[in-house]
Amino acid sequence: MADPMEEEIQQEIQAHKILIYGKGTKTAPQCGFTVETMEFFDKYGYPYELVNALANPAKREALTKMTNWPTLPKVFINGTFYGDTDVLGPMESKGELEPLLKEAFKPA
Repeated sequence: MADPMEEEIQQEIQAHKILIYGKGTKTAPQCGFTVETMEFFDKYGYPYELVNALANPAKREALTKMTNWPTLPKVFINGTFYGDTDVLGPMESKGELEPLLKEAFKPA
């Protein structure tokens, strides 16, 4: 039987084209890396959701297990895990990120 926390995470991932698991909220981020990630996506203008993983240790642990990525933030785009801005920045530099975002937000 699937872990209820993993099921909750999967539902959140499916509900948002860009989902950031970070520390804090959009209005009150609690970490410079979370702020950096929000600013990174703000420049593209696509909507994203930020889930405060700091407030829920069980969710944070489940996310680490699911992604094999120990730190926050954790970014999912169109259901796929991409890491954080350490991964997304180089993707942006190579021109790989914008097509990915356009694909995620193209009309059905």
